[in-house]
This record gives sequence, structure tokens and C-alpha cells, in this order.
Amino acid sequence: MKIVDIRATTVAVPLEAPLRHASGAHWGRFIRTIVEIETDEGIIGVGEMGGGGESAEAAVRGLLPYLKGHDPLQLEQLRWKIMNPTASLYNNRLQIHAALEMASMDAAGKKLGIRACDLLGGAVRERVPFASYLFYRLPDPVTGKGGETSPDEIVAHAKDLAERHGFRAHKLKGGVFPPDHDVEVTRALGAAFPDDGLRLDPNAAWSVEQAIRVGHAIEDLNNDYFEDPTWGLEGMRRVRQFVRIPTATNTVVVNFEQLATNIRQEAVDVILLDTTFWGGLRQAYKAGTVLETFQYGASVHSSGELGIQLASMLHLGAALPNLSFAADAHYHHVVDDIIVGGKMRYENGAIAVPTGPGLGVEIDRDKLAQYAEYYREVGGYTYDRDPTRPGWYSVLPEQRWADPKAR
Repeated sequence: MKIVDIRATTVAVPLEAPLRHASGAHWGRFIRTIVEIETDEGIIGVGEMGGGGESAEAAVRGLLPYLKGHDPLQLEQLRWKIMNPTASLYNNRLQIHAALEMASMDAAGKKLGIRACDLLGGAVRERVPFASYLFYRLPDPVTGKGGETSPDEIVAHAKDLAERHGFRAHKLKGGVFPPDHDVEVTRALGAAFPDDGLRLDPNAAWSVEQAIRVGHAIEDLNNDYFEDPTWGLEGMRRVRQFVRIPTATNTVVVNFEQLATNIRQEAVDVILLDTTFWGGLRQAYKAGTVLETFQYGASVHSSGELGIQLASMLHLGAALPNLSFAADAHYHHVVDDIIVGGKMRYENGAIAVPTGPGLGVEIDRDKLAQYAEYYREVGGYTYDRDPTRPGWYSVLPEQRWADPKAR
């Protein structure tokens, strides 16, 4: 089996409402690049990565000279061909490799009649639990959804998600408003869901001192962990010294050198493994085995996925024996998907690991064309800009804004 072609298609898929974060907003859509490899046996393998546009598509297609004739089963060779560590200073291809590795594992699984998780050693669970992912949302004029700002509004949103999807853990994307507002909302969630796990993630918007103060204010709650309250391994290490909540990150431990440093410094307790940020499903799984060795917590991170990347997250979650916490997912915020059968479904807060070979999902060609056309209509977006505040930009650590509405 050999690769004969590589294709890339940018899509935009609408969100139920725009999602706010510490540096701006996810506008009313996610932009993703769908990657396909075709083999000489007619097998199509699929992958996905964040962002898109002509440059992203060209970057993916530009690797065909490296990979034409490559056997998708040779996954370690693939890593060295694309993501050679000695050349990484000049060729930072982590996320492109991740998408191509997904596609190769998908093709290899289809060839062998096994699942992607089987290429990692097999599944230890067939359902992966997820946390709700709660954002302060801007109102959406089309769907009529969004607009949540106050504790009561966020709690009502969380209750709606829990009723529809069965979530038993709840993650608040903070950092949009002053720290005390996030404390108030988190405590309201704790009162509404006393038996469920809580997570607060301000995207590293706070100083170490602010993070310590917030940690003290919420540490009596049923916290799973305190995610990226400040920036950097040193900042996270200092917060960990003073706060009695396990800390977590998806920002400052995203490669093996950082992982080694983190373990030596005992800086962060729980590492959120991302099948794109780490450079692929296999790399995220290998990081999980290191965490298991040193008895650090592991979970699965979300970076704004559609169904192909979600499938990779499910296979990672299936194979990780030390999946200590419910995974993250933005998935319930997107209104549609580009896979056959439509969106995957939550049942009792979990999603079943696909049973088909490879990733276990297939592209719906009509949906792919629909959302590729939608991308051409609406274009991309600038991730760190809030469309409601032209000219605004974030300054971190977060300032002590007097009026939450000013943020």
C-alpha cells in the first residue's frame, strides 16, 4: 500500500453561538482543514487540523513529494519524514503531521480491518466520558442562543447541557471577566452540581498572585483541577506551591522536552493531551505512557474539533489506561459535522468509540462541499480578536477591570 495523492479542504462549520475566551472570541464558526490521503489500492484515509485557507491547504499538499510512495503503515517513518526533530527549528509541521498521521492510521486500519486504537495497543474502554465546556457566549442572531454572562445564566446553560447530554463534569472557560466574576460563577456551578467535578480555565490570563487568590477562593469545591490559571512552567510551579487543587495544562506542556522538564520540576499535575498539538495521535499516546510511569494525571484536550479529530480523541481515550478525568470537547457547540451520519451523540455524558476500521468515520461528501462553500462565503477569522470590540486586544496578566461588561 502506497500513498499516491494528498488532498486538503478548508471548511467552516457554524457554532450555536460565538465563544468568548481571555484573548478574544471564537467567532460563530470553527475553521478546520480536512486532509485526505489516497493509496494505490483506492483506500482513502482522513485527518483533520485546525485553521485553514489557501496557505494551509498548500502546506499539506506540498508534502506529497515527501510522501508519494510512502506506506501508511510505516508510521514512525512518517514522523521522521515530516517532523524530523533536528529540522524542527525550520520546519514546524506538528499539526500537519498530526492530520496526516490520522489519515495514515485511518488508511492502515482500513487495510488491516482494525481500529486506530488497536494500532496503539487496543482499547481499555469503549466509551469516553466528557465534561461540559462552558463559555461566556455572545448572542447569536441566527440561532437565538448565547449571551450568557452572569452566574445564573451560566448555571442555566450548564443545566441544559447536562440534561441533554448527561455531563457529570463541568469546565468554565474563564479569563473574560475579572477573576472575582469567575469565582462567583464557579461557586454557583458548585452549588448547582455538588456531586460533579469542576474545572476553571482562564487561559493563563492571571498573574501568579491572582491565580493563588482565585485558587484559595474555590479550593473547597469538588474540583477536578485548576487549568492554566497562569502562564509558564515557572508560574504554574509557583501556583502549585500555594493552592490545594491539582493543576493542569494544555499550553505549557505540549512536547516531550517540556514534559521531561515538568516532571523534573513537579510544576503541573495533570497534562491534557491533544491529538493535534502534540503532533499526532501516537505522540499523545506515548506522552500518556510517560505520565503513567511517573503517576501524573492525563486527560484528553479539545482544540475545536469536528468528527474526524473527535474520532482521534476517542481512540486516544480508549487506549489510555490512565485517563483520569472526563475529556474536553467543543463538539456540543458546533451545529453540524462533515461525517456520514451527522454528529456523534453523547449518552450519559460519554461518546462511544467508533467500531469501524481506522478512525471509524467517513466523510459526507455533500456536507464537505456545503461547508467548503460556506468557508468561501464567510472566510476565516482572527482568533484573538473580539468582533464586538474593534481595536481591542488582550493584555496579560489580566487587569482588574472595574466593570465586567467592559470586557
